[in-house]
Amino acid sequence: MNTAVAEAPELKPNVPVIAAWQAHLRLGFTDDAGTTRLTERSHVGPLRVQKPLYPEGGQICHAIIVHPPGGVVGGDELSITAHVQAAAHAFITTPGAAKWYKANGKISKQTVTIQVDAHASMEWLPQETIFFDAAHVQLSQAISLEKEARYIACDILCFGRSASGETFHTGKITQHTTIRREGKLIWFEQGALAGGGIGMHSALGLNGNTVCATLIAVGKAVPASVIDALRQEASVVMDGVGSFGVTQLKAVIVVRYLGNASEMARTLMLLAWRYLRPEVIGREAVELRIWNT
Repeated sequence: MNTAVAEAPELKPNVPVIAAWQAHLRLGFTDDAGTTRLTERSHVGPLRVQKPLYPEGGQICHAIIVHPPGGVVGGDELSITAHVQAAAHAFITTPGAAKWYKANGKISKQTVTIQVDAHASMEWLPQETIFFDAAHVQLSQAISLEKEARYIACDILCFGRSASGETFHTGKITQHTTIRREGKLIWFEQGALAGGGIGMHSALGLNGNTVCATLIAVGKAVPASVIDALRQEASVVMDGVGSFGVTQLKAVIVVRYLGNASEMARTLMLLAWRYLRPEVIGREAVELRIWNT
């Protein structure tokens, strides 16, 4: 008797199988007689907040967004939505740098949508973002502010890992940001940067640098003396290395850094935050322990 034996399918160990993550996080903050509560915390996929923290007392609810995989690969999509209800105060940060890895032929995306109701405050201060060579990333932020809402946000972007000798030679990063006050557009910014492209070397782009940082503050106007003091202290800290600027428009204050050191970018953005937070938010700056761990 002949017995037929089915052949096992041919294995191809050299072909990687990459599963893309689709992660969504929705947060809601509510004022409860002077204490801000985290009243909504829902997630799908590997993106979450473990518990609310109160290092500054009950008025400000701190939330640390955790992405368990530790990095984003080609095809991953992250979506973060936060709603700060009237008179509440939310502070959102991350436990470490965000890492965007090689695209593998797919685009990675992050969408951040923030609603800040009347007389509420939001501080969005994640740690730095590192784009590995050949990453292809689309970043989008949409911020809606109601009457007397206050907002401070910071982004530190690192192109390649200069400390490891890696440059951002291929890949593409696009960014789109809008801020609206009571439905009126008060800030719009978008850009695209191709790895190894002219934008990385042009004086209108990175000008040969590998790190750029932006802090945006929206609230009441800040006295010119505060802006001048910030510029002077930043100049001393930088000691002639890199570029730094502060611009105050009618409703928006913009702080920029351009250089080659993420540590310097962090130092300068925290310096700007310490100057601007008391003026815009009405609270003294208290540096978080997690930023130094």
